[in-house]
Amino acid sequence: MTKQLAACIGLIAAVVPLSAHHGTATSYDQKKVVPVQGTVVQFLWRNPHSALFLETKDENGKVGNFSVEMFSPGLMVKQGYTRTSFKAGDQVVIEVHPSLAGEPVGECLGCKVLVNGKDPTKK
Repeated sequence: MTKQLAACIGLIAAVVPLSAHHGTATSYDQKKVVPVQGTVVQFLWRNPHSALFLETKDENGKVGNFSVEMFSPGLMVKQGYTRTSFKAGDQVVIEVHPSLAGEPVGECLGCKVLVNGKDPTKK
């Protein structure tokens, strides 16, 4: 009985960090989708989430930065993306779930994306 209890506790301890990682509902407004337009500064093809960094301009022309959290590389490949889908200097229009905190960050998990006016998943 003691070995079973220890195994259960070990399993729970291993699973809790995994569930804690996925907090998109607490970070991003899942009921809202907003378009973001900008120039690619950097694209990181990495686990657990790829990340896209854009230079943007507001309605007054003020330059800013916007970060987009995306799927892991494995899931992005399944959607048709590659590590070279976003290159520095590319013009991007991307729909994101915006930050609940009002920060210039968003989440794009399977959202609409145009790179230089084209869908990067269509070859």
